[in-house]
Amino acid sequence: MNKTEIVRARIDDDEVRAPIGTLLVELVGRDVPHVCYHPQLGTIGTCDTCLVEVDGQLARACEVSLREGMQVRTRGVDVRAARLRAAGALLANHELYCTVCDNSNGDCVLHESVRDLGVNEELVPFTPKPYEVDASHPMYRYDPSQCILCGRCVQACQEVQVNETLSIDWSLERPRVVWDGGKPAGESSCVSCGHCVSVCPCNALMEKSMLGRAGTLTGLGRAALGPLIELTKATEPAIGLGPIFALSDAEAQIRRGLVQRTKTVCTYCGVGCSFDVWTRGRDVLRIAPERGPANGISTCVKGKFGWGFVDAPDRLVRPLVRREGHFEEASWDDALDEVAGRLRAIVAEHGPDAVGIIASSKCSNEEAYLAQKLARAVIGTNNIDNCSRYCQSPATMGLWRTVGYGGDAGSISDIAAADLVVIVGSNTAESHPVIATRVKRAHKEGRSKFIVADLRRHEMAERADLFLRPRPGTDLVWLAAVTRLIIEEGLADTSFLDERVEGFDAYVESLAAFDLATATRLTGLSEEQLRLTARMIAEAERVCVLWAMGVTQHEGGSDTSTAISNLLLVTGNYGRPGTGAYPLRGHNNVQGASDFGAMPTYLPGYEPIADDEVRQKWSTLWGVEVPDRPGLDNHQMIDAIHAGSLRALVVIGEELGIVDANATYVQEALGSLELLVVADLFLSRTASFADVVLPAAPSLEKEGTFTNTERRIQRFYRAMDPLGEARADWVWLCDLANRLGAGWSYDHPGAVMAEAAAGAAIFAGVDYERLEGYASLQWPVAADGTDSPLLYTERFAFPSGRARLVPVPWVEPTEQVDDDFDLHLNNGRLLEHFHEGNMTYRTAGIAEVTPGPFVEVSEELAAERHIRDGALVRLVSRRGAVRVRALVTDRVRGHELYLPMNGRANEEAVNVLTSSSTDRATHTPAFKELAVRLEVLDDPVAVALPRRNWRYGQRTPQRGVDIAARRARPDYVDPTLIQGGRRRG
Repeated sequence: MNKTEIVRARIDDDEVRAPIGTLLVELVGRDVPHVCYHPQLGTIGTCDTCLVEVDGQLARACEVSLREGMQVRTRGVDVRAARLRAAGALLANHELYCTVCDNSNGDCVLHESVRDLGVNEELVPFTPKPYEVDASHPMYRYDPSQCILCGRCVQACQEVQVNETLSIDWSLERPRVVWDGGKPAGESSCVSCGHCVSVCPCNALMEKSMLGRAGTLTGLGRAALGPLIELTKATEPAIGLGPIFALSDAEAQIRRGLVQRTKTVCTYCGVGCSFDVWTRGRDVLRIAPERGPANGISTCVKGKFGWGFVDAPDRLVRPLVRREGHFEEASWDDALDEVAGRLRAIVAEHGPDAVGIIASSKCSNEEAYLAQKLARAVIGTNNIDNCSRYCQSPATMGLWRTVGYGGDAGSISDIAAADLVVIVGSNTAESHPVIATRVKRAHKEGRSKFIVADLRRHEMAERADLFLRPRPGTDLVWLAAVTRLIIEEGLADTSFLDERVEGFDAYVESLAAFDLATATRLTGLSEEQLRLTARMIAEAERVCVLWAMGVTQHEGGSDTSTAISNLLLVTGNYGRPGTGAYPLRGHNNVQGASDFGAMPTYLPGYEPIADDEVRQKWSTLWGVEVPDRPGLDNHQMIDAIHAGSLRALVVIGEELGIVDANATYVQEALGSLELLVVADLFLSRTASFADVVLPAAPSLEKEGTFTNTERRIQRFYRAMDPLGEARADWVWLCDLANRLGAGWSYDHPGAVMAEAAAGAAIFAGVDYERLEGYASLQWPVAADGTDSPLLYTERFAFPSGRARLVPVPWVEPTEQVDDDFDLHLNNGRLLEHFHEGNMTYRTAGIAEVTPGPFVEVSEELAAERHIRDGALVRLVSRRGAVRVRALVTDRVRGHELYLPMNGRANEEAVNVLTSSSTDRATHTPAFKELAVRLEVLDDPVAVALPRRNWRYGQRTPQRGVDIAARRARPDYVDPTLIQGGRRRG
């Protein structure tokens, strides 16, 4: 079927033209009220309320695709009667008490549909179901007696999130939704993504944060509400449902004045999920995803529920100044005067390069821009960096070398459209879970395959068509060997190479070192695995490669990233939908912080400091001379502090003392500074060393933009006032700059963006009007506002327009295991915590399920060394030691360990163990190259992970809602078989 073919049909009295195959429900919209259908879920077919007459026969509009000449009637006696019967069947499963319902907020799908269908009485009396409310989950509750069995939650879990936890047990006398086949929700494989709650069309699934807090009467409690509900029920036969719906609608309008709905962008990983945040005062009631260009209805546990940090009792609310060895509260004027005075003195005595600034990947683009402008135009130094130095700088370098732009080649939709996805060194389901849903969904639907190369058998590895488990630090070897195989077997895209790529001959010569025998010896992979990998990549029409810190946090991180891009070029997988390189950005604005110039060698838009014309352009824009001296990156700043040449450091929202490698060395540097200024939400480990601590405002308390992993710029809006005396970073940066004589006059982040767009070519067409609401732009953006969802469709970002194949060598990692340190310790993120957990631990439900770090130990190692699950162990490296509990699991094998990075104290933080070794090109720490020994301290007296954690659950995969089982029940009457009140057939 040609889906671009336009066909004509008649709906009632109107002729419609639409692409063939369009679902009728999309054409009739809310003119035909419906409950179970959602455009992001697809057809479910359970509610039966979208009935129409198609060519004389009743049919569900969600199950009928448009075809030429189709005759559709949405009105008529039979149609209306059938819909009313369907609505009556739904209400038989649902107790109506809309006025005092937490979900009656003007967007309850069931309420709106039943009202619009004209239902005026309950055709089948409601009877309570024999099940208790399931409140076992810390984030949400399920009320079976309110559940209409539409299956939306199941469809979302099985086919969108693809966690495969929920199903409906149709075999029960009174069917209900079940978790893992019948476990309490809070003891199941549920990963708390919130999809089920977000799409529930009624109040069966509700966020606990909403209960009793959304309406004018909902907080009365069940004891008080019970009589009100009974009174309402008693009046229904006399007055009908219409007046009751009207009263509920009026009360919902009152709620609109009580509950504010504000569009925001998630402040955790780099996916860039956007959604409405519902607040009442300072309470975050609900995260409501629907229209986000990157995520749609999707969220993860952090974005949906992880907002406890915003109003945490230990938030910083006033500036702190260290006096005589301890902190004292101060006014903003006193604190900024202290900072400005001491900065002036240090610059006067030691020069501007004695000062460094580290911008935050959690702050906005505008704040990153002002941080680098403060460094360059006010202080006079290029010592400015951000946390991309810790994770994604090597990926950016690999792309700069080969294709020209340091960002994703396309969009998340391209990943979903690929025929083959290759995931290297990324635990995508936990680090970038919403992107993982797109990969899993395409795979489950049979539209794609995927390969995973990783040390751990995590979820994506378990689901993969091919799982590669190379030795640590050898990804470049197998990538190069596979590329060589593709070339030698005549499977390279020669026309693409001839027309669009340069450097082929020299590159082929460089592959001589990567023959199959060498590759199998170094990587531990078999020749068969390498040949299969090459064949799968070469035979796929569209290939995307995703990678993350398992690649970049090595001494050869830039070179391995380059090897990935080389492979894509050899196979012609750039510049077409469903293709390209996708280094998955770790923080919500780590892409934007670099884009807007918080780097020591680049001005905004990646315009090089070393270019005289570039510096002159920015000097003219700013009215000051931009320094030409190369700046220091994060890693070099720490060394410079130890050397005595860097005297002052301003740290904006970064936890250097825990997340930087060789933490003891870093903390010693922080403690020796002449001036350390830290802006943060909390008194973090880094802030504990500071001379001045400034109380920052999180994204919900300010406005600005973030740039996600797709290069997508999105606005976020202020949902509440800053707590106490906290200030947005852009505000205090302006105040500090003006104390240093800058004369800045920005009155809104939009003015900052306008200046950045005037200077940086890749942002030429970016402005706040074009970013209004849920609109977004993917850079580069032309002056007329045309953006670039897919790069390299015509030319690569080099003067020649051609990509470059770049030879890269493999260098063995420096840190190796030996007799004293005989285990390799891998490390990374967990789904439920972000980084060290400074934000996520402050959400009680998250901390309850995952209260601290643990070390994964293989079953083989546990047997070999008599390590029992839950045992307290000491991990010792060449630099330090930590104490954590052991989790025995098959996710790791042999002498491989895995320690998540969610430790907030030195005693459990992985970076007490890591070294100062870095990527050779970018100085990104080689976090993943780490040898340790393990000492058992005691037998288990506690568990490493509560048994209710989702990792112990047992998923129940199926294809969506089992609609066949529903329609096979003896009590089900198919309304499409009833015409004129009689059953057909």
